[in-house]
Amino acid sequence: MFLTITTTGTPERPATDLGYLLHKHPDKAQAFSTSYGKAHVLYPEADDRRCTAALLLEVDAVALVRRGKGKGRGGAPDAALAQYVNDRPYAASSLLAVALSGVFSSAMRGVCNARPERAAEPLPLRIEVPSLPARGGPDLVRRLFEPLGWAVTVEPVPLDTEFPAWGDSRYVRLVLEAERLTLAEALRHLYVLLPVLDDAKHYWVASDEVDKLLRAGEGWLPGHPEQKLIAGRYLSRRWSLTRQAMEALELVRLAEADDSEVEDIDNAVEAETETEEKPTPLAVQRRDAILAALQASGAARVLDLGCGQGQLVQALLKDVRYTEIVGVDVSMRALTIASRRLKLDRMGERQASRVKLFQSSLAYTDNRLKGYDAAVLSEVIEHLDLPRLPALEYAVFGAARPRTVVVTTPNVEYNVRWESLPAGHVRHGDHRFEWTREEFRDWAGKVAERHGYDVEFVPVGPDDPEVGPPTQMAIFEMSTAVIRTEKEAKAA
Repeated sequence: MFLTITTTGTPERPATDLGYLLHKHPDKAQAFSTSYGKAHVLYPEADDRRCTAALLLEVDAVALVRRGKGKGRGGAPDAALAQYVNDRPYAASSLLAVALSGVFSSAMRGVCNARPERAAEPLPLRIEVPSLPARGGPDLVRRLFEPLGWAVTVEPVPLDTEFPAWGDSRYVRLVLEAERLTLAEALRHLYVLLPVLDDAKHYWVASDEVDKLLRAGEGWLPGHPEQKLIAGRYLSRRWSLTRQAMEALELVRLAEADDSEVEDIDNAVEAETETEEKPTPLAVQRRDAILAALQASGAARVLDLGCGQGQLVQALLKDVRYTEIVGVDVSMRALTIASRRLKLDRMGERQASRVKLFQSSLAYTDNRLKGYDAAVLSEVIEHLDLPRLPALEYAVFGAARPRTVVVTTPNVEYNVRWESLPAGHVRHGDHRFEWTREEFRDWAGKVAERHGYDVEFVPVGPDDPEVGPPTQMAIFEMSTAVIRTEKEAKAA
């Protein structure tokens, strides 16, 4: 990927001041490591009259696949060849935007101790991106950049010059020119709008992306006529995040129109009401109950069977008492999301040694599951067909045999308290069954008896006097006699 930034100057105000503003000396070619390759900064020309800085990003296609977000170009597990043969090393995208912010971070903030007056003043700028994906075509490129003060030259790239009848590709060559923009403003425009035009990101978009968008969009995004499109695409069409960003941008716009601070506008709620307690989500109550059960058991090595997106594994990692945490799921997609949530690729060596994620089916025995202190089956059993429960029972209680097993499942009796749940419906479309308290107790009691465990039952969530709690939890503890017998057998 390639991008150039050019400015002009005079002997009194030389163009080579661009080197000070970018914090990169024009006489040096410098290289910087990134998560997905290597970024190079060099100056094809540098004198008092004209100075051009070039950013060249070499993309490591293998690293892009290994650390990609699991879908789309650069991380598509369903298309093995497309992982390695794709347009990412050639066309500007969020990879280049991240490189911009990393290599030119001080310039993007407008910080230059050597030439502070130059950092704050507009420069004659020319920015060229030879290959840029533009989902929306040249018209969208103009709609995004022209309101910001850029003169836009955008040339569609034909699909094949040998066959002009095939028409244009979705790529363009882009040249931006401006006389009244600072370098920091220009870099922030590129940081936001490059991935917007590509309409894709190479990494998982989390809530912190809203803050990044608001910081980079300060001073120009609140009044942009395409702000909704920009926010939606920048946040990978995650509508909850887009709504959050749009609300923040509207507050900024209102504050600017009223010549006041955002805090003065956003004061409809009295400060003391902000401390009012909000209901704790059931998922959080369930996770807290599981953590309390594990803590009481004294477990240090824990299995999260059916770990899903890794929320419980993440919570366990925060507690140093757990020396080994293993997340297991049959879904590779779930494990990919869990890996991103845990930031395994950026985790320190000591922390990484405490956690493992691997694929396995709980309907089959797996020797990797043996020898652990505790196992958790949180909202798992109801996703299995009833005829397959005996296989899960044997795999966990008969073969793996952790000393403690924590099982949670919905209480179907409580469903009548969910106003949004139609009568007769289960809580999730993938639930094969949901048990009453009596049915769950009957199953758990028989499992405990067959495999030498004691079992107790704990309500999770508000315990309704008529229908019980929303979630029911069983805590299985291997009986003392069985533990003694197994120890003696191993010793023999």
